[in-house]
Amino acid sequence: MSSAVFRGGGRRRGRVRLAALGASLLGMFGAYFVATTGNAAAAEAVVSQGKPTTASSVEWEGTPASAATDGNTGTRWSSAFSANQWIQVDLGSTMAVTRVNLNWENAYATAFTVQFSTNGTTFTNATNTLRGNVGAQNIPVTGSARYVRLNLTERALSIYGYSLWEFQVYADGTTTPPTTPPTTPPPGSAVLLSYNKPAVASSEQNDVNCNPCTANKAFDLDPATRWATSSTTGWVDPGWIYVDLGATAQISRVELQWDPAYATAYKIQVSPNASTWTDIYSTTTGKGFKEVLNVSGSGRYVRMYGTARSGPYGYSLYDFNVYGTGGAPTTPPAKPADPTFPATRLVFQDEFNDPAGTKPSTAKWTYDPGVPQNGEVQYYTENSNNAQMNGQGQLVIEARKESVNGRDYTSARMNTGNKFSFQYGRVEARIKVPKGNGLWPAFWMMGADFLTGRPWPYNGEVDIMEVLGRNTSESYSTLHAPQYNGAGGYGQKYATVDLSQDFHVWAAEWDSKGIKFLLDGNQVFYASKATVEATRGPWIFDHPFYIILNLAVGGDFPGPIDASTPFPSRMLVDYVRVYQ
Repeated sequence: MSSAVFRGGGRRRGRVRLAALGASLLGMFGAYFVATTGNAAAAEAVVSQGKPTTASSVEWEGTPASAATDGNTGTRWSSAFSANQWIQVDLGSTMAVTRVNLNWENAYATAFTVQFSTNGTTFTNATNTLRGNVGAQNIPVTGSARYVRLNLTERALSIYGYSLWEFQVYADGTTTPPTTPPTTPPPGSAVLLSYNKPAVASSEQNDVNCNPCTANKAFDLDPATRWATSSTTGWVDPGWIYVDLGATAQISRVELQWDPAYATAYKIQVSPNASTWTDIYSTTTGKGFKEVLNVSGSGRYVRMYGTARSGPYGYSLYDFNVYGTGGAPTTPPAKPADPTFPATRLVFQDEFNDPAGTKPSTAKWTYDPGVPQNGEVQYYTENSNNAQMNGQGQLVIEARKESVNGRDYTSARMNTGNKFSFQYGRVEARIKVPKGNGLWPAFWMMGADFLTGRPWPYNGEVDIMEVLGRNTSESYSTLHAPQYNGAGGYGQKYATVDLSQDFHVWAAEWDSKGIKFLLDGNQVFYASKATVEATRGPWIFDHPFYIILNLAVGGDFPGPIDASTPFPSRMLVDYVRVYQ
């Protein structure tokens, strides 16, 4: 794994190890359409949705084989971490299969075949050996089969197994479109009942390490706050937390987003009076992260009752969301609508077309001066010689060898904080990066609540581009949050051309489902909200962010400068644009 450095609003940084996990929720092909063969039109439809699906293995109970054929692009199947695996679906009867559509996570197959069988025992190859790719893959096939299998033999990520969001089989002769994929919550029925409702716990932590981690924090829909049992009295079994829904409700689903201090054994219980409790769910194999529990029970109070802890600490939940009907629900704040990509409504731009020597517009940008972190050697100034227009339509952020405030080098860092922030859309910048040992250009975003007092990393950070001057043929895109930051940041290093030789466009397309990172129009990484919640921790990117540009010198991540490092060194920015 590679290292990258983490910035906190230009005020705090930490080391980051990038994980080669991710997910692509690229748009799936239509579930039902008419295919034309010769002059005759034949009805073609998905015949695999909701059908019995089995696999050679599953990574854990949260990623079963059935998740690949449920029609829900937010659920997935993942295998054990070995090369030879398979997944197959039973169509129920022999059909004329016409194609297979796959939607891979980053853990895709680099070698696999599609196989057919009429009896579930003897399989024949319907394709030659194929190579997968992140996201959607359309595979035409011809033949009759009741069972369709993917025989997987080589992995893109050798330290993991295979992971599929969707495995769709199409066949001719079926004229009834498949059922509507499941939604969350089911339309017209279950709603969120627990938002901002009174909560009680066996104990609460409220100290310098978690201030406050009270019971109500599990029900505030803020993924960066949490409830935890007391660090002095609460690292014991049992540990519990319950919510008062305000009136009797029929409970159909419970979602738990755990801190690493999770329950390996726990019960979900309901009660009419917070005194007498009835179990509606029980497990001794809790896995932590996000657990979605389909349950059925009636009560005014709903409790998580933990009886075994994952480690020596107590119990802690970022979110404890209860869905159902009845109760006395409080309506959560409305969320902005997801943009439709390609987004075309320009809501922010700076083309940097002012005359040479002009400083960046103070209506759009704020200088962020001061001493940096992570062992960097520069001082960020407000001087025009560190950030100014070049008269050719570009902003120049320049690192110089000069002494200021006890530092021997200067550079610039600027942001749109308190002037422009946004939630969802496409943000892009066209940049030419400098080459040289110890240089570290970046284009990134910080959660706007950092400016109102929320500390890093609880505000969230999105590093759209980081390049190290010692190797300008690689770039990094990374997310940072409470449970994945510093050495555990979630992102991707990707090889490319020498980025210092010309301008390149880095972009992020962001909505409520995740963030797609692109370089020159090509996807380099996709961070799926569902995958992050199920494998890393809370997704804290559903709120406004602001934009930052800077050029750092030296430090833990890029390494030291040396005699070969050119000064002055320039990061050129042709434009910054945001579309919604």
